[in-house]
Amino acid sequence: MVQRTLDRDAVIYVAGHGGLVGSAIWRALEAKGFRNLVGWRSSELDLRDSQATANAVRDAAPDVVIVAAARVGGILANSTAPVDFLNDNLRIQTSIFEAAHAADVDRLLFLGSSCIYPKYAAQPISESSLLTGELEPTNEAYAIAKIAGIIAIQSYRRQYGRHWISAMPTNLYGPGDNFDLTSSHVLPAMIRKFDDARENGSTVSLWGTGSPRREFLHVDDLASAVLFLLDHYDADDTVNVGTGEDITIRELAETVAGVVGYEGDTQWDADKPDGTPRKLLDVSRLRGLGWEPNIALRPGIEATYAWYREHVK
Repeated sequence: MVQRTLDRDAVIYVAGHGGLVGSAIWRALEAKGFRNLVGWRSSELDLRDSQATANAVRDAAPDVVIVAAARVGGILANSTAPVDFLNDNLRIQTSIFEAAHAADVDRLLFLGSSCIYPKYAAQPISESSLLTGELEPTNEAYAIAKIAGIIAIQSYRRQYGRHWISAMPTNLYGPGDNFDLTSSHVLPAMIRKFDDARENGSTVSLWGTGSPRREFLHVDDLASAVLFLLDHYDADDTVNVGTGEDITIRELAETVAGVVGYEGDTQWDADKPDGTPRKLLDVSRLRGLGWEPNIALRPGIEATYAWYREHVK
């Protein structure tokens, strides 16, 4: 196991620090005693602009870059705007990688997504499944961009000797999530739908059959894994980050309804797509390095719902 503990005085640029993932990483860094943190909101820096990104990174002179910036969304957003998801993510990634290389940043961690793996990959999905089959059509544009990011990391390592790494988290949730019903992922969308229905006395309608199985990781656990990998991992291969456990979407709905206190009916619209039948990550590589998640699903949903009620509702 590699041991390259980060200097607490290191300048760390967290790209996307205002989002769900980036804000969790920022909190984790602060909790560990890191104080020289750098980040720009999208209103301050458009990461699709390569020259502006290069200038900003050059001036900040970071020792470490963590790439949590991305255009993200659920099935509806991905299936209706694939060009935007492909182009924006490719531009963001390329801008940051080029800027980091030009600024001689030797340590970088790129975060992708479990949607990079084939739709019908053997379960649980190991890192070696990458590029072995067809992708899920509803989010293949986003997945292709993330796959390009992984290849870019490997290419910078091979051509320039950079100590850059990549990690692929499973489905994430937690404080700071997006609860907009047109662009959110399944878990925050459920929280909002069930909460609204509880208050309005209405029925909840959910996409698909409820049969697909999904794995969910609290974003604070992901942040913990990111810091762990920066201290303990330095290799070409990407690393899966997850819990190693999954549930059906129907079971997730029942859990969210219980947390929210919704006691009405739930209808399933089988005419809407289910997406990938199952997506459970093989996390043996990360666990072999010594990392484990700490936040169980129901307590994590309870904390997320409390955050939603306080900050969004």
